[in-house]
Amino acid sequence: MVMCAMAAPLHRMWARPARPATATSLPARGPSGPASLRPLLPRALVPEGQNPRERVPGRHGGTSGLRKAGVRSAIRRLSSARTPRPRPLGARACPGADRACAPPPPRLSQVPHGARRTRRGPAPGRGQAGVGVGVAVAPGRPGGGWAARGGADDRPARPRGRGGGTGRGARCFPAAAMADETPRKGALSALVGHTNGLTKPAALAAAAVSPKPAGGGGSRKLVIKNFRDRPKLPDNYTQDTWQKLHEAVRAVQSSTSIRYNLEELYQAVENLCSHKVSPTLYKQLRQVCEDHVQAQILQFREDSLDSVLFLKKINTCWQDHCRQMIMIRSIFLFLDRTYVLQNSMLPSIWDMGLELFRNHIISDKMVQSKSIDGILLLIERERSGEAVDRSLLRSLLSMLSDLQVYKDSFEVKFLEETNCLYAAEGQRLMQEREVPEYLNHVSKRLEEEGDRVITYLDHSTQKPLIACVEKQLLGEHLTAILQKGLDQLLDENRVPDLTQMYQLFSRVKGGQQVLLQHWSEYIKTFGTTIVINPEKDKDMVQDLLDFKDRVDHVIEACFQRNEKFINLMKESFETFINKRPNKPAELIAKHVDSKLRAGNKEATDEELERILDKVMIIFRFIHGKDVFEAFYKKDLAKRLLVGKSASVDAEKSMLSKLKHECGAAFTSKLEGMFKDMELSKDIMVQFKQYMQNQSDPGSIDLTVNILTMGYWPTYTPMEVHLTPEMVKLQEIFKTFYLGKHSGRKLQWQTTLGHAVLKAEFKEGKKEFQVSLFQTLVLLMFNEGDGFSFEEIKMATGIEDGELRRTLQSLACGKARVLVKSPKGKEVEDGDTFMFNGEFKHKLFRIKINQIQMKETIEEQASTTERVFQDRQYQIDAAIVRIMKMRKTLGHNLLVSELYNQLKFPVKPGDLKKRIESLIDRDYMERDKDNPNQYHYVA
Repeated sequence: MVMCAMAAPLHRMWARPARPATATSLPARGPSGPASLRPLLPRALVPEGQNPRERVPGRHGGTSGLRKAGVRSAIRRLSSARTPRPRPLGARACPGADRACAPPPPRLSQVPHGARRTRRGPAPGRGQAGVGVGVAVAPGRPGGGWAARGGADDRPARPRGRGGGTGRGARCFPAAAMADETPRKGALSALVGHTNGLTKPAALAAAAVSPKPAGGGGSRKLVIKNFRDRPKLPDNYTQDTWQKLHEAVRAVQSSTSIRYNLEELYQAVENLCSHKVSPTLYKQLRQVCEDHVQAQILQFREDSLDSVLFLKKINTCWQDHCRQMIMIRSIFLFLDRTYVLQNSMLPSIWDMGLELFRNHIISDKMVQSKSIDGILLLIERERSGEAVDRSLLRSLLSMLSDLQVYKDSFEVKFLEETNCLYAAEGQRLMQEREVPEYLNHVSKRLEEEGDRVITYLDHSTQKPLIACVEKQLLGEHLTAILQKGLDQLLDENRVPDLTQMYQLFSRVKGGQQVLLQHWSEYIKTFGTTIVINPEKDKDMVQDLLDFKDRVDHVIEACFQRNEKFINLMKESFETFINKRPNKPAELIAKHVDSKLRAGNKEATDEELERILDKVMIIFRFIHGKDVFEAFYKKDLAKRLLVGKSASVDAEKSMLSKLKHECGAAFTSKLEGMFKDMELSKDIMVQFKQYMQNQSDPGSIDLTVNILTMGYWPTYTPMEVHLTPEMVKLQEIFKTFYLGKHSGRKLQWQTTLGHAVLKAEFKEGKKEFQVSLFQTLVLLMFNEGDGFSFEEIKMATGIEDGELRRTLQSLACGKARVLVKSPKGKEVEDGDTFMFNGEFKHKLFRIKINQIQMKETIEEQASTTERVFQDRQYQIDAAIVRIMKMRKTLGHNLLVSELYNQLKFPVKPGDLKKRIESLIDRDYMERDKDNPNQYHYVA
């Protein structure tokens, strides 16, 4: 038998050697090969099918014709090279720095000191006038060292072109210090022997070499002088050459073959530009191009062309114009890279062509209007689902962009039509379609417009175009979409549709904010239906946990764990869960009790831990945590005293969660209850040893739990008539305990006692696990077979309501040890009870004391009343604490301070009552002149 007693205690690289002074022939001007004839244009402006890097064929059918022309230029330049600064013996020059480096190893081509070898360059090719001179310098001082020679071993850089080679440069590896470096100055020039149409002067300049005596250790100097006279153009050369160029331009514009090779034409332009005919040549070229472009406008004035054919004709004209201007610029490239480049006010030949096309064709009102309308018509057809020529649209819109009229002439009108189209479409589809279908349509439209930007629209149009679609299809209908379909999507947990809604609303300014508001309203509305309805109290906590899991899944899967949505969800839960004061806290405590009670086979230890974590999340939202504490403590006491706790580890885990959430003061009494249970075990070990020393230990095995009064719930004592054996054991334990702990008082709590009874039936022996009250009733049937309700009440002394519950559990439950007469579910005053000798059950030990775990209405009311009483004490203490600090305070300020300090919800009326009570008890008083002013009374 178990009984309870309340105890009240009063990370150096080798550099390549620098080259010595070398005379090198370079073209005086102009390009050196066919690649320079190609215009430097964007790839998009080269007509389709033509490689921007293809070479113009030479006169001999190869690709090097223009390169030879570059070599046969009229003027050559010879540059004096720098002489290295003096360096120490054995040192070699390092390129890019005046520092001494280790000498290189000797080569087979090098000769010993005192010898000199010179080698001239290869024989000049046809049309070559450049002279290559190799100069070798012998060191002045005898001894070791290395002489230099000019030759193939030195591998100088070859000039471009096969027949235009110059002398190979000489490279020196000095063995003694060289003369000081002389600065590089103006270039010297030599006239070419043959100059395509130009006559060579009678006398050519000679190059005089005046070497110094070799014995002095000095170096020889090469002196090259300019020609005495400049070459002159023959008579009528300018006019004849222009006629030739004009004929070539006309041939290009008419797409016919050119009589002259491109080499000759390029050289002619170069000759004219070299003799200051560039301004006239530029004006003549512009006039020819302008006349040709003006003639093209006539083909577009026909009214019989439909929009698509008109667009194709414009596109063909534009492609032909680009191809022609590329070819013309290739011929006049020297003009474009010299005269035009030096005059910033003149447009390049390519820009001139664009300007002429823009001014004379695209700027024509009829052509522009018909072109823009045709483009817009094709885009509209494509939006309607028809197939259109996207390459035509891409070419035309690239033309408008190149001509710099895209934004003003096309984009503005395009965006206006787009705005009108989607405004009407949005209004219509919002009425015809459900929200998920409408959102799919919006996503499809945004994807289509993005594809148009990539395919043929200019990239500058992307931002305003997408903004227009988002505004008309989403921005104008945000509230309507949410009101029409958000609740349904959330109720049905349609994660893909909610994800799409969040992504689309995030694209629109203010979209997330509107979604947040409706999200919060949905949580509050749905949660209120769970909390307010008393009929759903039994499943309230589980419904709240399921709803919280669903909301968390939506935030994680759909809203990308947006912090705004998480915080607003918490605020919404806190709002609706406290619309019904105290009850949610009570039900949460009972839900925890059901999970921690023995016999709960629903979850493993890991699952139980997850359930407790979820319950703690809901627990954070409630305001009346003192109500939770009261009911949790009452249920914990029953689990500990009756032995119904599923796991001590689970109990302590829940206790640590509460301590982490609410602080040590919140759980101090709960921890004290566990300490009492541990101390009681030690005391019972000592008591058993004490009983072994008694002469008459008795037949009953007594276990007593010593409870500290301040830790455990308050129980109403109930005097009952125990059997003599029980009374005797109580006295023995009392003597034992008080002998060890003097000055303490024991108070027996019979309502928490339980026992194990052995009984014999016809089927055999059984054991019953029953409460102390059930024990007293059943023991009466050892003295007789039947008793009336009144007789049992008189013999046991159990209170009327408790006795009825006890008899009901024994005679009307699943295990009917007693038989009630007359039969019924309720126990009445005149009922009689008989022992059931025919009792049968499949188990040997049968538990009938679950009645002790059930909470009665009286217990619930008593617990709630105790909470309210404790709250009054807390309010009184807070008022006195505030007034003692402030001395004088107004009513409104006092109430405001109380709301800040109190941790439970309280009504203003309740605060006013407590203030009046303290005034009556002389803790404070009203001001005589201002009744809303209070003074603290010391």
